[in-house]
Amino acid sequence: MERLEIKRVKGKSYFYYSKWGKVDGKCRRLWQRYLGTPEALLEAVKKQKTPQEPLYAEVFQYGLPVVLWKECQRWQIVDKVNQVCKKREQGLSVGEYISIAAINRAISAVSKSGIWEWFSQTSLLRQFPGINADVLSSQQFWNHMEKITADDCKKIWEDLINDLMPKENIDLSSVSYDGTNFYTYIDTFNARCSLAKRGRNKQGRNKLRQINYALFCTADGHLPLLYDVYEGNCNDVTHFPIALERFQKMLSQNVQSRGLQEKMTIVFDKGNNAKVNFDLIDSHNLFYVTSIKSDEQGKLGLVSNDDPRFEPCTDGNLEGTKSFRIKSHVFGKERTVIVTYSNNLYHRQWLTLQADIKKALSELSLIQQNLEDRRNGIIKLGVKPTLASVNKRCQEALTRQYIKEIIVVTTSVGDKEIPCLEFEINQQKLQEISDIHLGKNIILTNRDGWNDCQVITAYRGQYIIEDVFKEVKDRDHGSWWPQYHWTDSKIHVHGLYCTIALLLRGLIWRRTQQAGIKISMDRILTELDNIREVVNIYQGKGKVNHAQTILTKRSEIQERLMDVLGIPKTSQSTS
Repeated sequence: MERLEIKRVKGKSYFYYSKWGKVDGKCRRLWQRYLGTPEALLEAVKKQKTPQEPLYAEVFQYGLPVVLWKECQRWQIVDKVNQVCKKREQGLSVGEYISIAAINRAISAVSKSGIWEWFSQTSLLRQFPGINADVLSSQQFWNHMEKITADDCKKIWEDLINDLMPKENIDLSSVSYDGTNFYTYIDTFNARCSLAKRGRNKQGRNKLRQINYALFCTADGHLPLLYDVYEGNCNDVTHFPIALERFQKMLSQNVQSRGLQEKMTIVFDKGNNAKVNFDLIDSHNLFYVTSIKSDEQGKLGLVSNDDPRFEPCTDGNLEGTKSFRIKSHVFGKERTVIVTYSNNLYHRQWLTLQADIKKALSELSLIQQNLEDRRNGIIKLGVKPTLASVNKRCQEALTRQYIKEIIVVTTSVGDKEIPCLEFEINQQKLQEISDIHLGKNIILTNRDGWNDCQVITAYRGQYIIEDVFKEVKDRDHGSWWPQYHWTDSKIHVHGLYCTIALLLRGLIWRRTQQAGIKISMDRILTELDNIREVVNIYQGKGKVNHAQTILTKRSEIQERLMDVLGIPKTSQSTS
């Protein structure tokens, strides 16, 4: 029995809280606690009515880091890395460094020197007690990155995917493949980096050394299945069979995927086309969907948009599209070819062509005006133009696709031996190019059992990997840049955690899609990033303060995302 007791000493009252019970058959006081005088109790009650204000508050990223770390834990990324790379006796393990780097790349990529500043503003601080700026210094990252070889990166990734595919029941029916590259500022004379080579850069930075990056990606969740980092001077055609052989080998090691390979269709870009590559595809009995250049098919590439063989596609998602199929001898054997025309594609290409014509005419007009000004004595300084120099400048203005055929340029020697320039649009050629080349794709496939709509839909699935590459290269939210590594080994590790970041994002997006939340990846990242953790710091007794953690107010969509992704909603109090 517990009760409140009052004791009076020298006319003053004192309150106690006590507990009574039987001891040896007699009722005795078991314990008591002193509560204070009536005045003290009243003051305590008054303080309860006036809540204590916090000394200050700290705000941390919560939604994104929490869900990404949950995915790291779900797939035991730390352990998978540590099984390949020996764990240090003190501090963070190699696997923990890689996981932190991947999470950062998935949220807001920063350089290694900026990792601690970012990390210290996330709720991950409580996941790694005792972590500090020294532990997450750039030097510590580099020291641990040196423990991972290129072969280690491949082993870690393949272990991860082989574990993930059967447990997530990944649909392999449609797999896209493509390659891209990333320019670097690695010095020409840096002999420690053999990966960075000059080549045809897809962003036009041909004077810089670049790194090539290839990816197999699923339509299901846009998940990366296999990546490769390789020399910047290796073209797509050459690397395709290397990547395909490695992909096939990885799939053959996975029990679940063995049966699915028979249903798998690889979708790839025409930049990978070569007879040797199709021979390899045929030898593996793989299904494929790709496109071919119109000039590789002779008369077929000259088909008019009004050709009577075209039939409208019946699929509602292919409105404004028509097609026909034939058998044609391509890359050493007879294959199925589907010629398609799309109104939407035509209008996009027409606008691009008009813009290119306008730009070329503007450049030619400037050359023409400069020649007139020199002929009239307005321009006297500088090197006197020659017929050869003018022709060269004109050719540079006509480099865009089809422009040389559309704009007719005539040069001659005029007064004062100053070249003359005349140009006009060949309207007949413009009409011909519009009718024959715009709006069409020539698709190559061995999916003979599919109708045209199915093949076209599969081919358009190539946008998936194109979107992934756009995501990787995004300067604000992408995973690859900044890239401040100058050796092959570190670049390979960089490729590993950047691809893990893509995987983590893809898994989150896939879970939301499966739950019926049909929003974009950007929207998901934004909504989760806006869920913050607020830690209020209160004055405690003595020098020890106490803290109370709450989450910011959430919208309806944020609540749904937290439910689907298993993000805790409860506040945690710490002291």
